[in-house]
Amino acid sequence: MPKELDLENLRICLDNYKLNKLYIRDCGGYREDGSYRISGEQKVNIKFNDDKVLDFKKNESGLLLIIDSEEIFHFPLNKTHNGFSLAYDRRYDDGRIVMLSGGLNPYDPELPEPKTSKLRNVWDSLLVELTFEGRIDLKFHSWKEEPYLKYWTIDIK
Repeated sequence: MPKELDLENLRICLDNYKLNKLYIRDCGGYREDGSYRISGEQKVNIKFNDDKVLDFKKNESGLLLIIDSEEIFHFPLNKTHNGFSLAYDRRYDDGRIVMLSGGLNPYDPELPEPKTSKLRNVWDSLLVELTFEGRIDLKFHSWKEEPYLKYWTIDIK
């Protein structure tokens, strides 16, 4: 998705889709003993129910994630490379997972409906992943590399 639409896409998702989980981890790095750790250290792992509400606020210090008026995480937004990506958890009846490559139609009627949608991004060397119930609707935005890679953006149900 286009990077310049990140906050707009995030707002649309939070306002129109049911959030199940917020997960934040670093993208790997060096331990105190100097050895490299490929998997990142978990920073936030929160499951949502109807009692919790996630919101965000952008100001001069960066992006604040807020749950029920309490600030829970701050991204300075010093390093942002790409826009959000969206992954659907689609499975056939026999349990096989569906993996789509770029440019394919996410609404192909031959594909099973997604059980969840994961909105992912990397800000300041931290992976942020928001899991929503069902399918987050998309609409075509523009070509990244015609005719192979499309940019999509979030659509309202």
